Amino acid sequence: MRTPQLWIGLALIAVIWPLNWGLDGIRTHLLFFPLWLGYALVVDGWCARRTGTSALTRSPRGFALQFALSGPAWWLFELINARLGNWEYVGRERFNDLEYALLCSASFSTVLPSVLGTAELMLSTQWVQRRAQGPRIVPSRGLNLAFALIGAAMLAAMLLWPRHFYLFCWTSLVFLLEPLVQRLGRRSFLDDLSRGDWRPWWALWSGGLICGFFWEMWNWHSDPKWIYHVPGVEFWKVFEMPLLGYLGYFPFAMELYLFANLCLPPWARPKLSSLDHRFAPIRVQ
Repeated sequence: MRTPQLWIGLALIAVIWPLNWGLDGIRTHLLFFPLWLGYALVVDGWCARRTGTSALTRSPRGFALQFALSGPAWWLFELINARLGNWEYVGRERFNDLEYALLCSASFSTVLPSVLGTAELMLSTQWVQRRAQGPRIVPSRGLNLAFALIGAAMLAAMLLWPRHFYLFCWTSLVFLLEPLVQRLGRRSFLDDLSRGDWRPWWALWSGGLICGFFWEMWNWHSDPKWIYHVPGVEFWKVFEMPLLGYLGYFPFAMELYLFANLCLPPWARPKLSSLDHRFAPIRVQ
């Protein structure tokens, strides 16, 4: 399969990464989007080469919709952070409100396709494929109700006592979205876990962590950049992120998957289930 997006993405990264780290003064507000567009194209092209399918090759329009949905999805976390104060953007004062909103929205638009694309790529690896069999969790009305109540309790605790329960920012939406997505008949985690198939779970966890590493690494020498304020775990920093903070990328990737299944049309939704790949069996390499 021809994968021009792979080479276009590599070219973007090869040009933009040195510029982002090497230029003086503010530059990341203009370079973040092309850098992460390059990343999204690389993982999409790599996935297509390994498996014969990817989000872009299946539907260019669906791939574009992932970018369109990504901004609103991340702005939701920015809204939550207005209460938590766990991260801030150094250099925010250099932009007026309109400039800030537009530049941030462009940068946020790369989050969803990057994480979902990396997860689909990881799904093709032997490491994830070996996790096809695991404990079965059968969905039920009672289980979905329990998930919803847990999610609501987490959200309430986080908003009421943000200093102590800020970590629920990255877990509450998993419990709230899972029963909603299942109720609407969309692909959810329990669809796969009911068969004991944990591969989508592991693909998302590994994909989220890989994206998290590149986010923090490329942020390291950026300007503007973000920094963290996470009470109780501000030690053992890897770039700007405390080491324990990387655990948040696991549930974050799950939230993005559920959010995409909730909001996107069927032809644009992520393909992480073995059932989704009946039309194009995964070739493990």
